[in-house]
Amino acid sequence: MGNNTRQELEERTYRFAKAIAMAIKRLPKSTSNFVYSKQVIRSSSSVGANYIEANESLGEKDLLMRLRISRKEAKETIFWIRLIMDTNGEEEETTFRPLLDEAIQLNKIFSAIINTCTHRADEKSGTH
Repeated sequence: MGNNTRQELEERTYRFAKAIAMAIKRLPKSTSNFVYSKQVIRSSSSVGANYIEANESLGEKDLLMRLRISRKEAKETIFWIRLIMDTNGEEEETTFRPLLDEAIQLNKIFSAIINTCTHRADEKSGTH
C-alpha cells in the first residue's frame, strides 16, 4: 500500500475516533451510556492507534497482527455503537448511524488489506 494511502487511512481512523468522542458528549447521562461510552471511545481510538502501529511494523507477522487488532477493534466498535443506538432515542440513532456505517467500512477495509497481505505472504512462501 502506498504512503499516501496509508496516511489517508490513518487520518480517516483519527477522524472516526474524534467523531465518536464528539457524539458521545451529546448522549444523555445514564449508567448504561456511561459504560457504553467508555467502551466505544476505547475501541474506536484503538482502531487507528493499531493501524499506525501496523504501518511501523517490525515485519510481516507484526503487520498482520496489528491489522487484525484494528479489524477486531472496528468490530467491537460496531457492537458498542449498536448498543448505544438500540438503548437511546431516535436522535441518537441519527447521530450514530453514520458512525456505524463508517465502522463497518473500516472493518471491510482492514479485512481487504489483511486478505491482500496474507495472499502476498502465501505467494512468497509458495503456499496456497
